[in-house]
Amino acid sequence: MKHLSTLFATSLVVVAGLAVAHGDDAHDQKSAATASGEHASALGKPGDPKKASRTVEITMSDSMRFSPANIAVKRNETVRFVLKNEGKLKHEMVLGKIKELKEHAALMLRFPQMEHADPNQASVDPGKTGELVWQFTKAGIFDFACLQAGHYEAGMKGQVVVAGAAAPSKADLLLAQAATTDMTDGEVRKVDKEAGKLTLKHGEIKNLDMPGMTMVFAVADKAMLDQLKVGDKVKFRAVTDGGKITITQIEMAK
Repeated sequence: MKHLSTLFATSLVVVAGLAVAHGDDAHDQKSAATASGEHASALGKPGDPKKASRTVEITMSDSMRFSPANIAVKRNETVRFVLKNEGKLKHEMVLGKIKELKEHAALMLRFPQMEHADPNQASVDPGKTGELVWQFTKAGIFDFACLQAGHYEAGMKGQVVVAGAAAPSKADLLLAQAATTDMTDGEVRKVDKEAGKLTLKHGEIKNLDMPGMTMVFAVADKAMLDQLKVGDKVKFRAVTDGGKITITQIEMAK
């Protein structure tokens, strides 16, 4: 009898432990869902399809990319996003701030079967088309991503530049375009401060589909050249600007 009592007590402890663990998982998922709605309010609110000022078509692919990945809108503009999933995997577009998107992506790795049902996101099955309507009530640069398990980590993300009453500046658009690209390794071969140009021997620039070579780049800001000298090892981001390749960010390699 004593043995049975001990066994029963042990079983209760195990069951209680499982209940707590399950409760923690459920709490994590519930907290993530609540946080998602709160964070979305920081960049706007669900839009009325009847009041959409324009439609932006975005394709989603199994190469883990959005096209386009950079979108410019005006403050208070209501945009209807038409999302075309051209892949064989499920994809989604989730609007938010980069910190929260990263946290949510990490949670999705823990709970890959978790389904979203927030107004700031739309999930689209393979070969299907979905829709997300959003009114951007605040100016700034905001983010979106696919939070299906592993997709964000593979680079499936983008940005929305929300300007004030005027259209976004050229600099804003370049920064938004560059923010979603990987940095490239390079070595400084020549610095031309007067012309605002930098010659680099560089590795593959993935976002431009450009192999490694030595070439001359324009820079978005001449001040970027002040601390550079021949021989420096650097990391940089470059985008196309009307056919011209421009460096928007550069830093010393660590």
